[in-house]
Amino acid sequence: MAVVTVPEPAITRIVFGTTRLAWLWLILRIWLGWQWFHAGWGKVFGGDVTWQVWNWGDAQYSFTGDGNCGWVRSCVVIADDGSEVTVEVGDAVSGFAAGAVDRASFDLYADFLGWIRDSAHTWLGPLVAFGELLIGVALIVGAFTGLAAFLGAMMNFSFIFAGVAGINPVMLLASLILILAWRVAGWYGADRWLLPIVGVPWAHVDVQEE
Repeated sequence: MAVVTVPEPAITRIVFGTTRLAWLWLILRIWLGWQWFHAGWGKVFGGDVTWQVWNWGDAQYSFTGDGNCGWVRSCVVIADDGSEVTVEVGDAVSGFAAGAVDRASFDLYADFLGWIRDSAHTWLGPLVAFGELLIGVALIVGAFTGLAAFLGAMMNFSFIFAGVAGINPVMLLASLILILAWRVAGWYGADRWLLPIVGVPWAHVDVQEE
């Protein structure tokens, strides 16, 4: 049986397959990366992170915050009634899943959330926390941009299916664009050297002078 190769349309080749718009993907990549980096920082280190240098040194931007409580570490918190409550690793994910079960878009995903709530939260909490941070770093430096955008999109899908919108639809759209532009989205970044090492996609490139 003959194999038919369908040529890539010129417009998609120019937009997603050349470095002509690599500067635009750089801007989009850094914005999306910052969103993930900011989300993951507090879950891993406890404090907040800010690009506003004049706020550096404030207590809330230290490593001593409790934002990682229930994500990567256990701790004791004071409940509304003044009693002490022990929060274990992953309880933040368990609480999120418990609240999202009734809002889930379909039954199969509701069952998945129930499994997270009851069993998987102990390892999924740290995985989500470090995953968000690492996705952010990868996107900012442009390392394996397409893969990082894909993993981020999967997390955005999960949040949306769980009934949480917020900025997730915007981040999802940005991720899908970067996935389409994966060949050149990291041109101004580490992918310019990483992708040729792993064999894609610039083993043989056409350089056109303008």
